[in-house]
Amino acid sequence: MTALSVHGLHKRYGRVPVLNGVDLDVARGSVTAILGPSGCGKTTLLRIVAGFDRADAGTVTLNGTDVSSGRTVLPPDKRAIGYVAQEGALFPHLDVQANITFGLPYLTTGRRQRRDRAAALLELVSLDPSLARRYPHQLSGGQQQRVALARALARKPSLILLDEPFSSLDAALREATRTAVVATLKAENISTLLVTHDQAEALSMADHIAVMTDGRFTQTGPPQQLYARPATLGTALLLGPASTLDGTVDNGRASCPLGALPLTRHCPDGDATVVIRPEQLHLSDAGTTADTGATVIGCEFFGADTVVTVRIAGGATIRARAAGTTPYHPGRPVAVTVHGPVHAYPRQGPGSRPDDVPPADGPGSR
Repeated sequence: MTALSVHGLHKRYGRVPVLNGVDLDVARGSVTAILGPSGCGKTTLLRIVAGFDRADAGTVTLNGTDVSSGRTVLPPDKRAIGYVAQEGALFPHLDVQANITFGLPYLTTGRRQRRDRAAALLELVSLDPSLARRYPHQLSGGQQQRVALARALARKPSLILLDEPFSSLDAALREATRTAVVATLKAENISTLLVTHDQAEALSMADHIAVMTDGRFTQTGPPQQLYARPATLGTALLLGPASTLDGTVDNGRASCPLGALPLTRHCPDGDATVVIRPEQLHLSDAGTTADTGATVIGCEFFGADTVVTVRIAGGATIRARAAGTTPYHPGRPVAVTVHGPVHAYPRQGPGSRPDDVPPADGPGSR
């Protein structure tokens, strides 16, 4: 059954269009991620679903009930929606227990009930109930975000909205908090809409991903499907790091400086942009650069793996992922082998960039 349905949503700020006919369904008990670069309209969509902003056109239906349709706009506190912002937004003058139970009605819940509810929710989000009397400034960033989630769950919402909830945390804490939050949402069978520009976050957390660019969805589907068969060049680059090479497609194969390669999906014959993931590139020893035309020009060590930048024949550069213990150094000649089919898309004119290609400083730089 569908927990949330959004149909034909439009929104402008002045003359600037932000949402352009957005359609989205969120299945009950699932996590759906909206993935896209900054400024594409993700947070605006979330705010309209929450009731903080009003759409210019379109409908929002929650569990079969219209909450935003024409002149009917249900206020946020009547929508049975939980909301977790980027920074958690805990009340600094209230302790953890008071933060969690803030939204519970005082007339129908006694002190003991509130205490027991807070303790149960702390346990649910993998926090020790002894933290109940601490204040937000006495918690780590990850603990604060889990308390914010517990507060959102306190009123037993039918839908949780997560707005870049882990962006302020460091990498290790972000991963641990993300794991705890997903486990909590699954345990409670809560429908979730996650907004993020972090491809790793979307791929690891979501059952379903909707890729947004310039106020519209360019592709939706399960994470594995989108990663394996991105419909556009922009989606391919947004979903993870990749090298792009000029090539030519002919009869289902892409010819580029790395050879004639099979394709993941149909691409019309002609000039094309070939997209290759770092994990598809295998490096091996070569006698001299003259043997392969490929030379290492840089390495980035990440512990478990190393990302190696290689200049290939013709002067183009590619990035390959190798074991972290493999010794590479600038100037070393290597042979490059491509494993598996690659993505290819019709090449745009000189100096042009398809609208859905994210900026060069977008996520997934590794």
